[in-house]
Amino acid sequence: MPEPDYQILIDAATWQFIQKTEASYPADTASLTIADQRRIYDTMCAQFHRGYPPGVTAQGRSIAGVACRVYDGAGPSVVYVHGGGFVVGGLHSHDDVCADLCATTGLQVVAVDYRLSPEHQHPAAFADVCAVVRALPGPLVLAGDSAGGNLCAAAAHALRSSARILGQVLIYPGLGGDRSKGSYLTHAFAPMLTLADVEFYAGIRNGGAEVRGDPTLAPLQAIDFSGLPPTVAIAAECDPLADDAHAYATAIRAAGGKAAAFTAPGMVHGYLRARGSVPRAATSFTEICNAISALSKGDWPYGDFT
Repeated sequence: MPEPDYQILIDAATWQFIQKTEASYPADTASLTIADQRRIYDTMCAQFHRGYPPGVTAQGRSIAGVACRVYDGAGPSVVYVHGGGFVVGGLHSHDDVCADLCATTGLQVVAVDYRLSPEHQHPAAFADVCAVVRALPGPLVLAGDSAGGNLCAAAAHALRSSARILGQVLIYPGLGGDRSKGSYLTHAFAPMLTLADVEFYAGIRNGGAEVRGDPTLAPLQAIDFSGLPPTVAIAAECDPLADDAHAYATAIRAAGGKAAAFTAPGMVHGYLRARGSVPRAATSFTEICNAISALSKGDWPYGDFT
């Protein structure tokens, strides 16, 4: 299998983003202690924080006993679940992402501060997301990146009988795909996220032991994909997780549901933080916002996506 040429796939603006990220978040961070991982990640996120767009305000709220941050906007609500390998991140790490989502879509955004591993083992994070979704009134759209995309998909499976979930938008999600083939091998040494990183996080919610066949942990390992809400999944091209978005959409369509998957060309894992500096990331962020807006209205602008 030929090695991908990242010097060709990744443009100069994205390389600048990668270099800025790695200056505060080194490539070997996953091998450090949990405390060090969180400290380094928080520092990196603070350096990329863009502030709030004019007119956006947010307040902390407890919803179903889970700490949340609510960005004021119209309904339906967008439940946003942050990434971070189930280990790092929180209301601070994706604060400006949520503010930009609120400003661009005009919708209320509810960020969920779910419990992190390894202190809180599965199903803690999954239970927190489900609890918030159940407690919020009215219709809503689920959205999340990376680990957050996993938690959104898991919640959508568990709560699929609820007509209140209008759809879900998953951004470079890790959904428990087959790590012995495809993008997991092609992009095993990709910038920003490697296969070794994925392997580390795979068992973090179970004390280091990986559990197979549990869709609350790995939505792609479900046996029934029927009845799921309309789904838009976005992959980063240069990411070991890239195939998960497409595999998940394919499984939903095979079960008779609506699902579309797209690949952001030349993008790397974590590119949401590049939306203000990298044109390709900005284009993808616009598409993400458009997808959330469409699903919030009950629209499906993707036809019979194949």
